[in-house]
Amino acid sequence: MVEFENGNFKFTFPNPKNVSEFSMTLFKGHEKKEICALHLSEEKVIPKSNVIYCQTEHSNSSTTFILKNLERKHIDIYTYCLEMFLPPPYIDCRLKETYLYIQDKEDCISLGLMSWIIIGLIMFAMISCVCCVVACCLRNKKQQCESNSHEYNSEYMPMAAVNAAKKPRI
Repeated sequence: MVEFENGNFKFTFPNPKNVSEFSMTLFKGHEKKEICALHLSEEKVIPKSNVIYCQTEHSNSSTTFILKNLERKHIDIYTYCLEMFLPPPYIDCRLKETYLYIQDKEDCISLGLMSWIIIGLIMFAMISCVCCVVACCLRNKKQQCESNSHEYNSEYMPMAAVNAAKKPRI
């Protein structure tokens, strides 16, 4: 079972029943690089860790591998292996695989900032469009009012241009 608690991943596996000596190992990647192990023999628990971010906890019923302070570079397949030594017969590795994905905190911040920038640009564009439409409507309305006021409120009727009368020559 995999749990995420307080920034740590916990892989918890039940201890085998009626077994006096066994070993549990946590591997990382397809190349199965050992990162954490726990060996139990004659009620003596021997933890082993090859990396600083892995710790083991053992109880009578289960064993837990705790992965702490993980970063994006720790994304990989994690494989659990159980080997039972005593009583016979020896049982070789029983495997369980889990894919672990870690999202960086910086990714969350940058995605949030980027989305706010995009939202801001969209809002600016929308407000600009609304302002342009309102300005065009007001301008057209004003031109219509001016042309209408000259035609209907004028005391003079619109007339065609007339050439000036020629004076007779004496």
